[in-house]
Amino acid sequence: MISLTSAQWNEWLALLIFPLTRILAMVATTPLLGDQEVPQQVRIGLALILTVVLVPTLPGPIGVEPASAQGLLILAQQILIGAIMGFSIRLVYGAVAMTGELSGLQMGLGFASFYDPQNASFQPLIAQFMGTLLSLIFLSMNGHLLVLAALADSFKILPIQNSGTLQALGLHTLLNTAGGLFADAVQMALPLLGALIMTNIALGILTRSAPQLNLFAVGFPITLAVGFVVLTLSFPYYVTLAEHYLHARLNGLQQILHQLKP
Repeated sequence: MISLTSAQWNEWLALLIFPLTRILAMVATTPLLGDQEVPQQVRIGLALILTVVLVPTLPGPIGVEPASAQGLLILAQQILIGAIMGFSIRLVYGAVAMTGELSGLQMGLGFASFYDPQNASFQPLIAQFMGTLLSLIFLSMNGHLLVLAALADSFKILPIQNSGTLQALGLHTLLNTAGGLFADAVQMALPLLGALIMTNIALGILTRSAPQLNLFAVGFPITLAVGFVVLTLSFPYYVTLAEHYLHARLNGLQQILHQLKP
């Protein structure tokens, strides 16, 4: 009969709990996998499968019980690492959502808002459309596989250990990247914003020259039509720019992980 001691049980439990915590935090915050449409059972099951696959490649037990004070500190570090990884990729989605909001407001579609289950809030129609398009781009470039590869590399760059604290430089880099969110959004929306600004200037001149013209009856269809035409023409450039931002975030994730290393 095989008998197991409590120390052996604790070692096996720690061998699974610590990586599972990091993977769950990453799955909960990363795009697509962490969306509200994905059932919790699917996310938890995926995290368990990834843990079972990755555990054999990890070093042996670190000799710390998960329920101890030191074990809880390590669990908190794993949650922070996983959340940073997911949030780093989600920044691109935030920039695209802001691009859609700016475009919708300039086109006059700011009132056309629908419930967005991904963010549990109401978002303009253009923002939801751009977010869906970004998800398709993310899948077409195998972004989900690249995120899983970065997750596996994170255990090599930041192995689970019972000593050392995470460096603040990685968090500083992540915050600087988040600070450039508005600049990225304006850059993606710049063609549409520029075309609509010129359209509004032309409508203003037309109104001054013909005061009897009803601006609300004429201006709204014109700005709406110009917005859709420019949006359609800028889609190829939008796809290229979105791919560039996604690759930059995936590469920047490796840099952030190295900067977090104690």
